[in-house]
Amino acid sequence: MAIESGSGDDWWRGAVVYQVYPRSFQDTDGDGIGDLRGVTRRLSHIASLGVDAIWLSPFFKSPQADMGYDVSDYCDVDPMFGTLADFDAMMAEAHRLGLKVIIDQVISHTSDRHPWFVESRSSRTNAKADWFVWADPKPDGTAPNNWLSIFGGPAWEWDGVRKQYYMHNFLSSQPDLNFHEPEVQEALLATVRFWLDRGVDGFRLDTVNYYFNDRHLRDNPPLIPDPDATSHDAPEANPYGMQDHHYDKTQPENVAFLQRLRGLLDEYGGRATVGEVGDGARSLKTVAAYTSGGDKLHMCYTFDLLGPEFSARHIRRCVENFQAIVTDGWVCWAFSNHDVMRHVSRFALNEADRERVAKLAVSLLASLRGSICLYQGEELGLPEAELTYEELRDPYGIRFWPAFKGRDGCRTPMVWERDEANAGFSSGPPWLPVRDDHRILAVDVQEGVAGSVLEHYRGTLAFRRGHAALLDGDMAFLATNQDVLAFTRKKGSETLLFVFNLTGEPQAVQLAGDMVVAEVLPMPGFAPAFADNALALAGYDVFCGRLG
Repeated sequence: MAIESGSGDDWWRGAVVYQVYPRSFQDTDGDGIGDLRGVTRRLSHIASLGVDAIWLSPFFKSPQADMGYDVSDYCDVDPMFGTLADFDAMMAEAHRLGLKVIIDQVISHTSDRHPWFVESRSSRTNAKADWFVWADPKPDGTAPNNWLSIFGGPAWEWDGVRKQYYMHNFLSSQPDLNFHEPEVQEALLATVRFWLDRGVDGFRLDTVNYYFNDRHLRDNPPLIPDPDATSHDAPEANPYGMQDHHYDKTQPENVAFLQRLRGLLDEYGGRATVGEVGDGARSLKTVAAYTSGGDKLHMCYTFDLLGPEFSARHIRRCVENFQAIVTDGWVCWAFSNHDVMRHVSRFALNEADRERVAKLAVSLLASLRGSICLYQGEELGLPEAELTYEELRDPYGIRFWPAFKGRDGCRTPMVWERDEANAGFSSGPPWLPVRDDHRILAVDVQEGVAGSVLEHYRGTLAFRRGHAALLDGDMAFLATNQDVLAFTRKKGSETLLFVFNLTGEPQAVQLAGDMVVAEVLPMPGFAPAFADNALALAGYDVFCGRLG
């Protein structure tokens, strides 16, 4: 009997969320860019996976300097994606299919085309003069402090009209809002209410720990490297990672704002928030602060599992650190999203291992305690697309090429039909190219094929729904060698044992003599040998059993 994720207002607890990157999902008008009608058209595919919700990356009106993460109107749809009527139709169809809808809320910064910023930069005395972070130059004309932009260079841009610098954590065309100004908070909460009134079920909060900066604009100190850190804010090519970001983000005032935000959502009931926390070695402490007490965020995710390491030691350390530090909160785990290299390319040692790794990874993800997020295309086992410099659209990759190739390789179009133009994504030239090694993994190639990655995802998520222990049961690790990950999930009278071989080499595992496996529960796609409490795991193999 299938078990639903958290019921009622707690539907998000243990939920499976599917991230849609709209510009790359499905195009319906032939302009080569996906749109909301395309999302609506393909919702049946998402529902068939057995997920609980979708997360839509930004579709708001925007100049698209950072692919929609530079918002010029929080309460309207960019024409490239459609209209508010298209959004409402998409919402109605998602709800008909039993899917919740989470939208990306990008409120740490706006576009420099946003009317708020246009007014703010016009003078030092206008009504919105203090809505953004403005500062005078040093006597020598240089920036107010040493803060850096994630996208390269100083986090300050000179404005000749005000004769001041404004702060930008990302592109210079993405000025940071001044959350110390009460009117800014009120205006942003009003935009959240706008979408709540349209029926959205939740919000993914982009860069949720970036809202406030130090009032005194103190310099960040240099970072003391931590060899045991599991989360990093930037690739090694970016000097942003050389600072300890003590003053430009994660300020204590943020907690009170998150409480205000939660109070607004609680007025509507059954709504949820998931925060993106990028805070280096402090990420888990930040998650604990933001999710504790039941009066702030519902859950957060960090970049701990979004890096290159895929080992039993790393997974165990990340999860145990979370359990030790975040004692009163909830996590959303993911291996891929729109900001990182696709995980089969990060984790598989060679191309031949990709399919096996894709299956193992989702089986592991579905077994962890927490909610989980899947990124479009991972259910097909898509690898990172190889792009030339001339094909890049991501300003991050363009800035740091060739040391860092940016995020376009994970944002290429979804592949639906192998033999159709652009694999069924668009009738026109797509905004990013469709590669042949993606085309051969298209949905119509894998649909209904036993043993395909797509069918493995469906079977694995069905397995997860069938066991209450996997939704919110307790989790405890067992001692193993460094290549094998073993843990139990327990709820009520059910205790499940999982053993994962995260290497491509066979592994023999002897279970403790007092551990009684009452029933072997074959997970989809795996059938390791088991006899006399001994396991023979093939490379990238999984065992599951119910303990007696």
